[in-house]
Amino acid sequence: MNPRVLRWLLPLVLAALLLAGWQTLHHSLSPSRRFLLPSLPQLAEAFRVHGPALLLAARHTALAALGGFALAAFVAAGASLLLASSNLVRATLYPYLMGLQMVPIIIIAPILILWVGPGAPSVILVTFLITFFPLVVNTTQGLLSVDRAHLDLFRMGRAARWQELLLLRAPAALPYFFTGLRISAILAPIGALTADYLVGTSSGGRLGLGMSALLFSARNEIPALYATALVGCVLGFALVAAVSGLSWLVLHRWHDSYSPGDSDK
Repeated sequence: MNPRVLRWLLPLVLAALLLAGWQTLHHSLSPSRRFLLPSLPQLAEAFRVHGPALLLAARHTALAALGGFALAAFVAAGASLLLASSNLVRATLYPYLMGLQMVPIIIIAPILILWVGPGAPSVILVTFLITFFPLVVNTTQGLLSVDRAHLDLFRMGRAARWQELLLLRAPAALPYFFTGLRISAILAPIGALTADYLVGTSSGGRLGLGMSALLFSARNEIPALYATALVGCVLGFALVAAVSGLSWLVLHRWHDSYSPGDSDK
């Protein structure tokens, strides 16, 4: 069978098997515990009843995730150039970047509420904090992982430091940068959902998926809670697919990871 057909067929077959397994597991539970895993018809009904509200909540969460993700990408690019510019700068700043990543979000969340208030601004900042570190680590590593022969050639030509950084190191770091983007694209919806759960607000029609999950849980609407989780998964897949497409557009003409010889493997 054509490998390209298999690439589309196998995920569909696996999805069918997972759905069948889900329904089988639901019926294997005792009647008193089946509420823990709603059946597929119950999920479909939850989407029918709560679909419009979930789509609106997904829109708010997606905008917050994109805001935090874009801010992280922009700041990480600048921070990585700064870190790669000097060993001294890197030794000075890197421990503080690690410290920022290690502070628990559950502690930062109430502080952000005091500073900027609940809702979208706090959700964007929490998403930024969650997605920033993988980006800056990968991009800095890429800027430092330059082919020694190319580096010697630049230095033989007496290239300025900024020319070496922008014309040699930055292009070489693009694959690393997009790897960080893909990791952060996975984390961004998770961060936005978590942030919405911790610092979100339901006032002014700004209910996100995190607050929706909180409300469904409080009302013991288990099928709607699962439906919210599935919408969050779709949101994550959409963002990762967008980043992967952008990565392909930028890298496929010259980078080995998109070489034509690998297309049928």
